[in-house]
Amino acid sequence: MGGGLLYILSSPAGGGKTTIANILLSKIENLKRVITYTTREKRPNEIDGVDYYFVGKDKFEKLIKENAFLEYAIVHGNYYGTPKKETLELLRKGYDLLLVIDVQGYLQIKQNFKEAVGIFILPPSINELINRMKKRGETEEEINKRLKTAEKEIPQWKNYDYIIINENLDDAVEKAKSIIISNRLKTDRFDISNIKDEKLKILMQNMI
Repeated sequence: MGGGLLYILSSPAGGGKTTIANILLSKIENLKRVITYTTREKRPNEIDGVDYYFVGKDKFEKLIKENAFLEYAIVHGNYYGTPKKETLELLRKGYDLLLVIDVQGYLQIKQNFKEAVGIFILPPSINELINRMKKRGETEEEINKRLKTAEKEIPQWKNYDYIIINENLDDAVEKAKSIIISNRLKTDRFDISNIKDEKLKILMQNMI
């Protein structure tokens, strides 16, 4: 995967994964978001090419046949997929990537990218999850559908590397940020070229 590392944020709908991801992108250098494809309708506040690539079902299925996705899944009756070429190119260039996808997608990616870091975001309660979905303007039918999906997704938390309870947004963001920073400080990911002092650099190279 080159020098970059793939971080995957998952949560039940309304868990806060997209909000947390957007804040992390503004706070952490050399971190990019992978824009995924979807066939669902664009919400009023969403921008094509920023939040998702919004495409029709025919276009999406054509991309499936072309093996253009790293993973794809059907969620709430709509396709979602992660572009393979863009993701691999960014990783090779050394960027850390943030991918906001559902449990199905995470499990697919983890099979091929063992080093991918999974972070599962949980709401503090089911009632709070429902309140957040209501604030997003979702109908009772949509909420019930998403709750049924959440019942299947929440037990999957054990398949992730980290879990964060999103009760306080600032706290949740700081915990996610610390996960990314701590991984960058691992010895097997440290770039000696960042050392400015030549004597120190030579000593470090001799130790390898």
